[in-house]
This record gives sequence, structure tokens and C-alpha cells, in this order.
Amino acid sequence: MLPVHQRLRSKQVQKLNDWMDENALDMGGRAILLIYQNGKVAHSYSVNNMNLRQKLAGRMIAKRQGKTSDADDYTADSRVAIASCSKWLSAALVMTYIDEGKLKLTDTVGKFLPLIAAGGKGKITVAQCLSHQTGIKAPPLKEGLQEMRNISSMDEAIKNIAGMPLEGEPGKVFHYSNVGLQIAGAVVEKISGKTFRAAFAERIATPLDMGNTDWGEGKIPLPAGSAISTPHDYLNFLTMILNKGTFGGKRILSEASIAQMQINRITPDVKVAYAPGEAGDLGYGFGEWVNKGATAAKPGNSVSSPGLFGSYPWVDYNRNYAAFLMTFYVKNKGRGERYKELKKLVDEVVP
Repeated sequence: MLPVHQRLRSKQVQKLNDWMDENALDMGGRAILLIYQNGKVAHSYSVNNMNLRQKLAGRMIAKRQGKTSDADDYTADSRVAIASCSKWLSAALVMTYIDEGKLKLTDTVGKFLPLIAAGGKGKITVAQCLSHQTGIKAPPLKEGLQEMRNISSMDEAIKNIAGMPLEGEPGKVFHYSNVGLQIAGAVVEKISGKTFRAAFAERIATPLDMGNTDWGEGKIPLPAGSAISTPHDYLNFLTMILNKGTFGGKRILSEASIAQMQINRITPDVKVAYAPGEAGDLGYGFGEWVNKGATAAKPGNSVSSPGLFGSYPWVDYNRNYAAFLMTFYVKNKGRGERYKELKKLVDEVVP
């Protein structure tokens, strides 16, 4: 772990830490925030205000999963399920194949997945999968996750998606869901000859020193939501995004791919069928939320990919920093406003 750099604005830092203390109970009782700037961790703060009810709930969940309950403070190496923060990781993996010319954003998925073609959805493109514009009417997120838990292979998952109804023309409807990235994950397996887990470990986790990040113990990985990671690992990924594709002197993604990921694909001619409430007026690129006006020529100033369980990673290009809030809680009431408050405080802290 990089050493903590203390040269921040002390008054604003205290205000930020106070906010963490005050909001911890509503964020599952525990939280940790890491801020990266100028080659090092500029600030790290962990809080644990779990009440008895939260501790009991944690014990019940752990018991159902056959695990030991953990109520310890979060550290930079705590492993937690990060839900939709996974989407950013998966989109980056797909873009490594774009960089190598083994895949094109305009490739249709039927070219690789006969099961999708048989379901009448073969003309969906890779770009549409990464931007939730497949046109497929996916079930609600929680219901979709439950269905996926009963599926035992990637082919079975794709067959299930192929049978879902369409709600519009691909590229003309935005529906935030699990299906597009699941299709993209299946394409990765076909073109690489490796499992999604192995491809991710080789191309993202290993070069980014994300040794404690994986895709859970399910029968198949869910590229849109089953990753488990740590604040240290995910901050390494964000550092790569902040540095336009490089990490530790290594090129992970091309600048062109980073730029493609951060173009808003929800253009005026695209109907929004479903977006999470906390998305507000943001646009969406590939695996990440972006500024609504973001284009290749005029990129936005910040990008993010929050998860269902409250974790919130983001990169701010204007102020040249990355930050990651790790939490675990399901109730999302007021979460969008909480994200805005937190980012505003962090913006005030960094030089």
C-alpha cells in the first residue's frame, strides 16, 4: 500500500472525516474512503459505527452463506462485494481486445454467439452491450441476479438472455441491466479461448496488482455485478483510468480506448427505459457513468460506477484525483444526494 500523504487542507479534511462519521450508520455502519493524487494515497479514513441490528444482520447473512461474520473496521485490504462497480472492470477487459484488434466495437455478437443469433438478437453490437443499449427488456436487477444464481454455464446464461423480449431497436433504448455485459463476457470467452475469470486475471488484475479481486464463488461470473474487491485493488484500477490507461509505467489500455469508454452514449435519440435514481442527469459510456455532454472531442470532467451495495468509485480529471468509498448496504434512499455531498467535500480537500 502506498504511504498516506498528509499535505491536504486540514480544515477541509476534518470536515470530510466528520461527514464520514455522521453518515456511517446510514451506509451500513462501516465505510472507508481512499483518495489518490500525485502518485500516492493522499488521504485514507475508516469509520465503524455499526449498531447491534447491523451486527446481527451481518451474522445472519454470514450464517446463510456458511461464512464467519465480520464486524471489524474496513481497511485498504478488506474484501467486499462491489456490485455494479464490476461493470467498469468488465468494460476495461473488453477494451483490451479492442486495442489488440481482436475485436471491434462494431462487431455484432451473433458473429461469436450462435445462441444469441438464434434468438433474433445477433445484430446487437459490442458497443451496445457495453452501454446498456441492446434493446433487450431485462428483468429488474435483483430478479435478474436471482435468475443468474440458478444458471450453471455461460452458454446457459446466453440462451436465457436470447429468450428475453425486445423493448426497442438496439442502439435506440438505454436499459441499465446485467444482460449487455453478460453477453460481452461470453464474447470474451469465445475470442480468447479462456474463461472470463482467467482473462480478467491475466489482462486486468495481474498488471494492476489487484491480487485480491475476483468474481466470487458462483457457478459463472456476472460481469455486471459479481466482483469482490478491496479499496487498495480498486484504487489501482482508478489510477489507471486517471492516467489515461497506464499504471506503474505499464500501458494497460490505449488512450483511445479510455476516450471511447467516456463518451456519453445516451444521445437525444436514445430512449431511457430504465436508469437508477441516483444516476440523476448523468450520461453513460462503456461501463461507467459520464457527464451528459461528454464527447471524444470534449470529454467530461468526472466518471464513476457506483454499486448496488453503496460503494462509490470515481475519477475527477479537472482536479487530477481518484477516490473510492467502500461500503456495504442495500437501502438506497438518499444515496444519490450522499454521493454528491461526498464528492463536493473531497473536491474541497484536494489541492
